Amino acid sequence: MTGTTTLTRERSDLIESLRRHRNFLRFTVRDLSEEQAQRRPTVSALNLAGLIKHVAATEAGWARFAEGGAEAMNRNWGPDAYTRHWHIAPGETLVGVLADYEEVARHTDDLIAALPDLDADHALPEAPWYEPGVRWSARRVFLHIIAETAQHAGHADILRESIDGQKTMG
Repeated sequence: MTGTTTLTRERSDLIESLRRHRNFLRFTVRDLSEEQAQRRPTVSALNLAGLIKHVAATEAGWARFAEGGAEAMNRNWGPDAYTRHWHIAPGETLVGVLADYEEVARHTDDLIAALPDLDADHALPEAPWYEPGVRWSARRVFLHIIAETAQHAGHADILRESIDGQKTMG
């Protein structure tokens, strides 16, 4: 990233909010074994390690979108994206998923701090759930990442409580 921006209160608030929700998500896997982190304790196919992997992949995709639009966002997606981004592949571990998530988080935080213009926007990718021609600013993208992270942290809290009764809060 070229250029320098001042870490405004808005940028600082975006980073802090995202970090808080990431920490809630990470907290759901504290003290779990690999087997527990990959257990599916509800009728859904969700497991904690896969959920964190998905959140990391989603955040990385939206960060690429903020930097370069839909074409950049769709890099590393393909017909098997669902499987790759939700499920733990043989040889993958919770420790590795958390390390990957940390790298994604660091990049996003740096991007929020340094992106020259939070009002810069791009057309959303073509998808049935987006109205044609809609554009999102970088600011809107970062708010979306915060919302997605918070929503999935709630899902993770339910999964964790189903595994051993532990809760993130309360």
